[in-house]
Amino acid sequence: MLIAEITKCLKTALDEDIGSGDVTTELIVADGAVLRGEILAKSAGVVSGLAVASQVFYLLDKRIEFNAKTKDGASVESGKILAEVSGPARLLLTGERTALNFLNRMSGIATCTRQFVNAVSHTKAIILDTRKTAPGLRALDKLAVLHGGGQNHRHGLYDMILIKDNHIDFAGSLKEAIQRVRAGGTTLEIEVEARTLTDLQTALDLGIRRILLDNMNLDPLREAVAFNGGRAKLEASGNVTLESVRAVAETGVDFISVGALTHSANSFDASMKWVG
Repeated sequence: MLIAEITKCLKTALDEDIGSGDVTTELIVADGAVLRGEILAKSAGVVSGLAVASQVFYLLDKRIEFNAKTKDGASVESGKILAEVSGPARLLLTGERTALNFLNRMSGIATCTRQFVNAVSHTKAIILDTRKTAPGLRALDKLAVLHGGGQNHRHGLYDMILIKDNHIDFAGSLKEAIQRVRAGGTTLEIEVEARTLTDLQTALDLGIRRILLDNMNLDPLREAVAFNGGRAKLEASGNVTLESVRAVAETGVDFISVGALTHSANSFDASMKWVG
């Protein structure tokens, strides 16, 4: 399923860029010409998207050779050769920007994720992503998080129950929201948002074993961890930054979800240099 989703995304991106044809390349580059190139890192960071970039070229022409010189998830310095490519010149030039767009975005996310992961490495906290991804790119954004050392939260609305504040308000209470979900006979994991220690107690009494503590300051987080006593897995969420994540992790929560991994990561800088 994931491979099919990614392939669909790559085809959409190529169609968007190429349209009726790469008119500049077709007018300048002779049909049958061959090129060799190198993809170079122009900044330091964590690489993600080499396999994706390779697939972009493969979709254009199976004769294109893509030889990765490192692997997704590896840390690299500026100047590192990430991959060598060779094949039909027209198609290499046509696919260059699309391949680099994916590589740079994914490597930016992986680099950002690694920074968060390193910041909490002295604790038990696991860094999670969110659904705050670019529309149409979720599979790739979440893959990049994995390459950066984070873990994926739910992929979409269909693979996990997450009862949040609006659901609770609509149902009238947290207890009623949980009961309605269970009455539906779901076998999916259930996570609920607790806004107070009373909510936390309600969730624990009803056998919920994964609880979201949203937008809590450090003292309430510590109180919740102590009150929980290890009975449920606790997730901290809400405006967590690289500057604050260490203190959040040190409260003793199990998970920290960070929207910034995918909605605010800086793009990595890699480019393609033609060598022959």
